[in-house]
Amino acid sequence: MRELEPSEFAAIARELSITPEDLDTLVHKGPQAVDELPKLPKALGIDETALARNQPLVLRDMERVCAACQQKHQCSRDLRDGTSAEHFDEYCLNASTIDALDRKQRNRAV
Repeated sequence: MRELEPSEFAAIARELSITPEDLDTLVHKGPQAVDELPKLPKALGIDETALARNQPLVLRDMERVCAACQQKHQCSRDLRDGTSAEHFDEYCLNASTIDALDRKQRNRAV
């Protein structure tokens, strides 16, 4: 497998709307780096499909943050135990974004 030139790598990062450093983190963490992300919004009642359609850059940023997370074990345990809604804001680096999304959904329902 040939290695990418730095300019090619930077172009891919630009295309994904992330920094080359963030892309490097994602690559080194591997494909399982964001396994929890689709499960967490669902557990919290957030429609990830609608989020991807309406706010793709927000979702992309959440993926970037999730990939760099050091609390995977806690997140996976809470998802498995069904306790994410009670605990995610204690450790999830996406908590403020999730809270903002939740407020937007509540405001639309009113």
